[in-house]
Amino acid sequence: MKPMIRPWALRLSLPKRRTVCTTVGAALLSLSALQSAQADQQQDYWLVQTSVYTNHWSNDPDHNNHQDLIGLERNYADGELWGVSTFRNSFSQRSYYAYVGKAWENAEWPVYAKLSGGLIQGYKGEYKDKIPLNHLGVAPVLIPAIGVHYGPVASELVVLGTAAVMVNVGYRF
Repeated sequence: MKPMIRPWALRLSLPKRRTVCTTVGAALLSLSALQSAQADQQQDYWLVQTSVYTNHWSNDPDHNNHQDLIGLERNYADGELWGVSTFRNSFSQRSYYAYVGKAWENAEWPVYAKLSGGLIQGYKGEYKDKIPLNHLGVAPVLIPAIGVHYGPVASELVVLGTAAVMVNVGYRF
C-alpha cells in the first residue's frame, strides 16, 4: 500500500514546517500569557453581539433559523450583567429581550459561563402559546450560555430551552 502524500507537505519543506510550528507555538504561548494577565485585571465592559447560526431541535417548516439578533450588554468586573436585544423569533416575528444575569469567567482560560433571566416580548397571534407563561404578551425566561473570548472578540453558544441552540459573536469594548 502506497503512503498517502498530503499536498501541503509538498509545499513546505521540513525546516519551513518547523519554523511555522515554532512561530505558531510562540504566538499561542504569548497570547495565553496575555489572556492570563487580562483575566487578573477584569474590568467593566460593553458587549455588542449578533447571531450567526441557529438550529431548532425539531424540524418544523415554520421555524426561522435566521434570527437577525442585535444585542447590547453591560458586564461588570464582579460578573453581574444586564442587557437588551432585538431579534426575529422562531416564527419571524420581531421580538425583544431585556435581562439581568451573571457571568462566571475562568481564571485560567478565556472561557466563561453565563445565565441571564428577563422578559421576552414578541410572540403574538397564533404563536403566542409557543413560549410558556406568555399570557400578557410578555414571558419570563432563563437563558444559559457558554462563551469564549479572544481579546475583544467573543462567541457564545446559547441554549434556548427546548426550542433551539444559537451561536452569537460579539465585540467587547
